[in-house]
Amino acid sequence: MRILICEDSALLREGLVRLLEDAGHTVVAALVDATELADTVARTDPELCILDVRLPPTFTDEGIRAALALRATHPALPVLVLSQYVEERYASDLITGHSAALGYLLKDRVADIRDFLDAVERIGAGATVLDPEVVAQLLTRRARDTRMERLTDRERTVLALIAEGKSNQAIAQALFVTEASVEKHITSLFQKLDLEQDESGNRRVLAVLVHLEHGQNPADGAPQNGAHS
Repeated sequence: MRILICEDSALLREGLVRLLEDAGHTVVAALVDATELADTVARTDPELCILDVRLPPTFTDEGIRAALALRATHPALPVLVLSQYVEERYASDLITGHSAALGYLLKDRVADIRDFLDAVERIGAGATVLDPEVVAQLLTRRARDTRMERLTDRERTVLALIAEGKSNQAIAQALFVTEASVEKHITSLFQKLDLEQDESGNRRVLAVLVHLEHGQNPADGAPQNGAHS
């Protein structure tokens, strides 16, 4: 996969380049800020962009704003945002936008090389991969949605795992139930939340997040072991 990196930390930037290239990917560019991002994307035609949230010159939200701009100008381009924290001002817009594949991971996830490379592959293939902490922080600060009260405890747990990007098989393994049981829970919770069923992993996660912006913290119901399926 052809990957563009935008990361101001030389240590992390070079580490990502080596990690990705050792895994068989091609790093087409490694930028220190977003000033030439649009031109570089046009010139190198990457299949995935990895951006830090905080970039020069202010080290506040340049990276996530650059990610939003990319989503607008290149809606089919998968984007992976890396951050040391959750930038709430723009993160919700980024996650709920109906565009290409997306990842939002906290930087400590990069330390788990196998999980990180798996996330890169999944995002490049069209999936949405969200750090559980990102989902939790975005939703826990929203007012409670009365629709959530319709769900059973098990349905809330399944919903939290869906929001983390887990497949039906991974949810079944996490809860020690059959996939058929998971499918039944998903059908029920989608009906209770007035959501149309959708077999697309991307749209399923995004739809859940859109409709639960005024919902409850997934961490209230989800198992705490494991970030990804």
